[in-house]
Amino acid sequence: MIKIRGLDHLVLRVVDMERSLAFYCDLLGCAIERRVPDVGLIQLRAGRSLIDLVPRRSDGPPHGGDLDHFCLRLETFDAQALTQLLTQAGVPVEAVESRYGAEGFGPSLYIKDPDGIRVELKGGPPET
Repeated sequence: MIKIRGLDHLVLRVVDMERSLAFYCDLLGCAIERRVPDVGLIQLRAGRSLIDLVPRRSDGPPHGGDLDHFCLRLETFDAQALTQLLTQAGVPVEAVESRYGAEGFGPSLYIKDPDGIRVELKGGPPET
């Protein structure tokens, strides 16, 4: 039987690599882990997972393609501080709600990256 441990990586086709690096690294705190110049790939460390950025081909899907969203589990979730940080960076923030994820219900909010891909930022379940 196959048992999934967690998200290993996902690949995003992006229009403007520098703009995407600023969003994922400077704003969300990812770090560049590896570059593969031959294919234009930049791999970003996002906790235990990777977010791979590759240039969008001119014949590729429209903004976001078939991806509805992906979720990044945050170590801490301070809704007010997070909303303020994102808003000051010019990133519109959807309302914080309790949503179900890999660890159960917890607070989360949605934003969009520079290519219009929805990103869910999620906190853990309430302390009991």
